[in-house]
Amino acid sequence: MKKTPFKVLAPTAILGYGFPEESFAKGLAQKPDLIAVDAGSTDPGPYYLGAGKSFTSRSAVKRDLEFMLAGALELSVPCIIGTAGGAGAREHVQWTESIIAEIAVERNYKFRMAVINADVSKAEVLQAMRENRICPLYPAPEITAEDVEKSVRIVAQMGVEPVIEALKKGAQVILCGRCYDPISFAAPAIREGYDPGPALHMGKILECAAIAATPGSGSDCVFGALYNDCFELESLNWRRQFTCISTAAHTLYEKTDPYKLPGPGGTLDLQDTRFEALENGRVRVSGTRFLPAVPYTVKLEGVKLTGFRTISIAGIGDPILISQLDSVLDTVSAQVKESLTGAGTLLFHTYGGPESPAAKSFGATRSQQVGLVMEVIAHDQNTANTICSYVRSTLLHFGYPGRISTAGNLALLYSPSDIQCGPVYEFSIYHLMAVDDPKSLFPIRVSEVNA
Repeated sequence: MKKTPFKVLAPTAILGYGFPEESFAKGLAQKPDLIAVDAGSTDPGPYYLGAGKSFTSRSAVKRDLEFMLAGALELSVPCIIGTAGGAGAREHVQWTESIIAEIAVERNYKFRMAVINADVSKAEVLQAMRENRICPLYPAPEITAEDVEKSVRIVAQMGVEPVIEALKKGAQVILCGRCYDPISFAAPAIREGYDPGPALHMGKILECAAIAATPGSGSDCVFGALYNDCFELESLNWRRQFTCISTAAHTLYEKTDPYKLPGPGGTLDLQDTRFEALENGRVRVSGTRFLPAVPYTVKLEGVKLTGFRTISIAGIGDPILISQLDSVLDTVSAQVKESLTGAGTLLFHTYGGPESPAAKSFGATRSQQVGLVMEVIAHDQNTANTICSYVRSTLLHFGYPGRISTAGNLALLYSPSDIQCGPVYEFSIYHLMAVDDPKSLFPIRVSEVNA
């Protein structure tokens, strides 16, 4: 039974979201055993995995890492980054690694770093399909060979085992590809013998940092103290505090079952979890159990290219047009399809108007305008541009019944009015894959940085 707490400093909800220096300094003063951060998510959609790009800026990520590396080296504790670069594929990991190397040169830091990639080859997935080791995660359909072959990138969510192996290899800085969000915060404690139930539950809260406090923020630091049978949470900014409600609410975050939280290798059982308010805006959480699962499964995420997008954004203020907008948009859509058969997909997205929920709640006079996004997806960018231009000009001058003015029907927000958005990706793989060895998909490369 562990008598002393394992202390974790979580600086921000996503690497690159920032945090106040004062909050971070307060966390360092409490001598954490670990500084950890989650750097990614599928929340921004499939684009960033497909494009191999980060959804956070390089300068913001570098700023956060400068503080984190300085603190970890000063205290001689691990610094762990999960789901590097936003999506955790090889390109994202390399991008983050280049930032770390740059900081090390500029500040003359020397440390041992482990890089854990999470990319899965198409051959590995196809082999698992043949062996019936893959099942869908709702609402994904059954996987097909075509889904695999069309995928641009495929990653797997690692569990604690690869990170623990990197710690055994003496790494002080660990840069992970795609991983289960709580892992960066929980793995070192589990290696030290702490119960994985409270450890993973604490990681579940800390990975979003002060979002789980009141008032919530994605750009502030929090502190977690893990004991063998419970953990305690503390805001590092006097403006925020943890409450039982805020902590319990975040425990329910991104869950389909209020009592079960599945992850690599098992499930957190929350049926007996208890939340207890402590002094100074702190909360103690106890009773969470980890139930190992057989077989051990990891989540696969894969994306495929589906086309190229162009959009145009407009406002509509004529009540005569607004009253028949659906039929006008249907007519314009039919006209476009007749002129440009099979060339692409046209979507209209409307916002506001007297029939919107917001307008009804305040009275129709409060919202007599409609926002309209015209979206076109085609097999190449030039075709998407052409169709969007045709749609926008057709609707701009469309002669609808009751029209009084011959001026334009749309107030276009931007000039140029059509915005070229580039490639469009969608999830092709969102499945679980059973593995015999939790470390087999996640190769570890150890190096001496700036040696």
